[in-house]
Amino acid sequence: FAELVLETWDLQCERNGREHRTAEMGCRQLVVRRGQPFTITLSFLGRTYEEGVDKLAFNVETGPCPVETSGTRSHFAVTDFPEESGWSAVVQQQDGDSLSVSLCSPPSARIGRYSLTLEMSTGYQGSSCHIGDFVLLFNAWHPEDSVFLRDEDERCEYVLSQQGLIYQGTRDYITSTPWNFGQFEEEILSICLKLLDTNPKFLRDQDQDCSRRNDPVYIGRVVSAMVNCNDEDRGVLAGRWDNHYEDGMSPMAWIGSVDILKRWKKFGCQPVKYGQCWVFAAVACTVMRCLGVPSRVVTNYNSAHDTNGNLVIDRYLSEQGVEDRRSRDMIWNFHCWVESWMARPDLAGGYDGWQALDPTPQEKSEGVFCCGPAPVRAIREGDLQLKYDIPFVFAEVNADVVYWVVQRDGSQKKSIHSSVVGKNISTKSVGKDSREDITHTYKYPEGSEKEREVFAKAELETRSLREEDEGLHLRIKLTEGANNGCDFDVLAVINNNTDVERVCRLMLCARTAGYNGTVGPQCGMKDLLNVTLAPREDKCVPLRVLYEKYRESLTQDNLIKVVALLTEYQTGDVIVAVRDVYIQNPEIKIRILGEPMQNRKLVAEISLVNPLADPLSNGLFVVEGAGLTEGQQIKELEEPVEPQAQVKVRLDFVPRQAGLRKLMVDFESDKLTGVKGYRNVIIAPQPQ
Repeated sequence: FAELVLETWDLQCERNGREHRTAEMGCRQLVVRRGQPFTITLSFLGRTYEEGVDKLAFNVETGPCPVETSGTRSHFAVTDFPEESGWSAVVQQQDGDSLSVSLCSPPSARIGRYSLTLEMSTGYQGSSCHIGDFVLLFNAWHPEDSVFLRDEDERCEYVLSQQGLIYQGTRDYITSTPWNFGQFEEEILSICLKLLDTNPKFLRDQDQDCSRRNDPVYIGRVVSAMVNCNDEDRGVLAGRWDNHYEDGMSPMAWIGSVDILKRWKKFGCQPVKYGQCWVFAAVACTVMRCLGVPSRVVTNYNSAHDTNGNLVIDRYLSEQGVEDRRSRDMIWNFHCWVESWMARPDLAGGYDGWQALDPTPQEKSEGVFCCGPAPVRAIREGDLQLKYDIPFVFAEVNADVVYWVVQRDGSQKKSIHSSVVGKNISTKSVGKDSREDITHTYKYPEGSEKEREVFAKAELETRSLREEDEGLHLRIKLTEGANNGCDFDVLAVINNNTDVERVCRLMLCARTAGYNGTVGPQCGMKDLLNVTLAPREDKCVPLRVLYEKYRESLTQDNLIKVVALLTEYQTGDVIVAVRDVYIQNPEIKIRILGEPMQNRKLVAEISLVNPLADPLSNGLFVVEGAGLTEGQQIKELEEPVEPQAQVKVRLDFVPRQAGLRKLMVDFESDKLTGVKGYRNVIIAPQPQ
């Protein structure tokens, strides 16, 4: 027999992409999921492949120093039946000169970019040919993959969906902001692989790093560290929280991860300015979904940042209700992190499933700014000694807050205040645009027997400050929505639940605030020295907050913190109530003109009314949506938008993919920033 000569080959990117659910990554490269077969076609010159005479074998290699012992290289012959434990190649069918071969990786293979070489031999003659590269991803559809997720709707949401909602605002006024994860957009996969190759563990020991890339726990930890740049590790995002973002992008202005990741690559892996927690979490979610790990962004309201590990957050207030920064401990209005779904064979049984990963740089873990993966179940059970970083996340959802009122003479009085931390933990529902509350996965119901057990295990006092029915009560209420550009009222509601008259002093103070707990100048104040409450009486005391007072100091987080202090003269007891008021931005209206169809021009009309008393200058709309718009579209406004005037723009684009898509819009200007809107668009498939 003459030597077998390979003439052409086809990696069948399109067909394999469809079968492996990676088609949206484009058909220019082969992207497959581990443990699932993919087919390639080989065509030979002059004669056909003869079984028993010709021997075919493949080499797959990943990383800069591939070795079999590290699992980064494999050599395997074409056989009659698939190999269970390793890589395998099986002849599928022979048709004239062409041969279809089905290749399959083990479900525990290292993920990443592989090179594929074919070796052919006939008798003593042999040759080899490099037939291309492919990328191997985690496979949530394979029962033996450590990221296997049973439910198909969940796999669609947490691996395949390129768009979602992230929850922000306050515990009393939860808002959702649209986000374009865009994990299948052009270049994103190669950027995610570059991120793995830029991480310090890879640069320290390339062989060891690549050999650990079969483990989603390891990958999650690397991604959590690489999304922030606090370790001089050429991480993706720089964090900033001080409302000065002039030399970069305001964290409020992003509406997707794609632009951020592309900027990082374009500027030589320099950190992109700027991110805050939801931006860090969303970018990490994009990277994890892109690599095939089911992931979602979650938001914890009233999130504690406990720096000294005592699970108590001490806050100090002056008698006027002004915060005194003598503790580094903070309560964030909300805090976002990522949950990724994976098995934890490194821990005893029972900790598989959702793991918390927090890429926002807060505290170091093993010397690096990263956090997790922490099994959500271990957080709920109070198993603080398990890997990784469980005490920190446990504190975020469970710490106790104590308010100390510092009197004129410097003495401190502990106030009465009910538990506030770890509320309404939220994520987008599967397959629809509503909020799913997942607080019960992090903690047992407050006051339950189970909660007491967990607190005992964590060596914590259960909160003794359950509100007693007796005595004085104080809360802050909002009359109706607080809209940007308008005055609004907040009410201090006082109840005297006793049979005697009480005489008190009431202090009410409003200040602009950041979502991470920092406060700015005062924008409203009331001090009543003589509030008399008859037995069982309820009283409402209003405080009017004026736009002219908050307009200059409102941060881009749109928050005003209202603090009320009620001091009873007879006992000297102080009751504190705190409420964060979210100042609502105007609505962005989006109209779609015409019938949306794949590969056909579509027009969107976008409008917004300026609610402020000032004109808006340097206005611009940013529009994006995976599968809808090619990258980002930016429409700058030539004229300022006068007070109460409507601005309307038209954009046209050609949707590349059929199905349900989100068109997302962000509006920026000098006085109004981070205004978001979205619209679901159903794109009909192109007629064949």
